[in-house]
Amino acid sequence: MILDFNKLGGLVPAIIQDAASGRVLMLGFMNDEAFRKTVETGFATFFSRSRNKLWLKGESSGHRLVVKEISTDCDQDALLLKVETLGPGVCHEGYESCFFRRLSDGQWQVTDRQSYDPAAVYGGKQ
Repeated sequence: MILDFNKLGGLVPAIIQDAASGRVLMLGFMNDEAFRKTVETGFATFFSRSRNKLWLKGESSGHRLVVKEISTDCDQDALLLKVETLGPGVCHEGYESCFFRRLSDGQWQVTDRQSYDPAAVYGGKQ
């Protein structure tokens, strides 16, 4: 379980992919502690750069990520987690995936429909 946490100041990027559909859901970051908690619990845990602390994905929303498979790249400095989602979406803006915008003719276009109301889940604090 040796990963290179040194290149990004103690963090590795973690790409989150739906195990069933193959859709990329989000990108998060893990430090060594978040990675170990993920492995131990089977639920994706990240290091929040903005809050400077660990967060269990879904701790506020209940939309947790059950880890089905973990892979690393050739340099062992990035992760790919295939997950089962518990909830209608991963994105705090109410979408299934955080990747709900596409660049079209130089403009970002929302291409997905919201899968839940974030105000109802988070109460206006995101």
